[in-house]
Amino acid sequence: MLPRLRFPFLCKQENLKNRSKQILASTKKKKTTSKLVSIDDGEMRVMRSLRSNSGAGFVFGPARLSSLRSVFTGCRAVMLPRFGGPEVFELRENVPVPNLNPNEVLVRAKAVSVNPLDCRIRAGYGRSVFEPHLPIIVGRDISGEVAAIGNSVKSLKVGQEVFGALHPTALRGTYADYGILSEEELTEKPSSVSHVEASAIPFAALTAWRALKSNARITEGQRLLVFGGGGAVGFSAIQLAVASGCHVTASCVGQTKDRILEAGAEQAVDYTAEDIELAVKGKFDAVLDTIGGPETERIGINFLRKGGSYMTLQGEAAALTDKYGFVVGLPLATSLLMKKKIQYQYSHGIDYWWTYMRADPEGLAEIQRLVGAGKLKIPVEKTFAITDVVAAHEAKEKKQIPGKVVLEF
Repeated sequence: MLPRLRFPFLCKQENLKNRSKQILASTKKKKTTSKLVSIDDGEMRVMRSLRSNSGAGFVFGPARLSSLRSVFTGCRAVMLPRFGGPEVFELRENVPVPNLNPNEVLVRAKAVSVNPLDCRIRAGYGRSVFEPHLPIIVGRDISGEVAAIGNSVKSLKVGQEVFGALHPTALRGTYADYGILSEEELTEKPSSVSHVEASAIPFAALTAWRALKSNARITEGQRLLVFGGGGAVGFSAIQLAVASGCHVTASCVGQTKDRILEAGAEQAVDYTAEDIELAVKGKFDAVLDTIGGPETERIGINFLRKGGSYMTLQGEAAALTDKYGFVVGLPLATSLLMKKKIQYQYSHGIDYWWTYMRADPEGLAEIQRLVGAGKLKIPVEKTFAITDVVAAHEAKEKKQIPGKVVLEF
């Protein structure tokens, strides 16, 4: 019986060619309990954690077996022990990494991006979800290399370069040497982009994809208005809509205007210098509001034609649940959303949405295709080492770096 595998994690390389033969031979003997001994990345092509009641083992693909690595059961991770400013982060060694479920993938992180959601969670947003589980690991985006796969994973293999993003409420984030994501949350990284560039894309692009494709269901020839076109989600939405053959107008600040026009938008309005209600003409099929204030909601609703869709990233579900708890807050949020839906359907004949990122294999595949073709990118303004995570969050909090920040490993 093959030995049971518990921790499929790759570690420091050891040249133990003879030892590998002994380990393989031992699998033919009686059942034992063992931790995974994994194979050098370039030589192991398939490694799976087989988890069943009858025991588990490892599967060697058609590759030369030349070295083994020592057992590894933990990694560095940036922990959030309590809510607060950037200073509350703690970089800890030997943080346990859970066993892989059958549909999960272990990714050795090369780069992870800092999203606004990361900063908000650190400060206490979503505490109704996260507080009972502190300390947690924040972070949603990741780009890296597959280190191990669950036994039902079919589309990815060990050693493959991948990128992807976790769901907004995931408790074990990506600010760690090793991230765990489901197979549907990952896709192969195009070779044309670096890990730093790739890590900046998936969470923002998937958020935009959900708004445009799942909520508004935009199609070729339709008009889209984006509030906040210079941010990661807004800029992703512009590129996704242009790739779909839509006509895009965006509001922005002056320094991002040229970039937005280069991405294919037909009009970019600097809202610090122009009145968007006077500068923009005609009606739109969809409005994506990444700012989410009362004024942008009013303007956006009035720009929509009948049958159009207004989508905001600033839904109130998390805020109301944090304030009143799940029992009161969640029904209250649902009631408020339904009230607005009915109100705007009656007064303007439009659909109203609170939009959030969700895992979407179809969307991620299209994002991958566009990234590989050079049609979807999010510029990275500055990188920090993962050991400088406090400085990275301080810079974002003080708005010293308006653009995308990435943490490197």
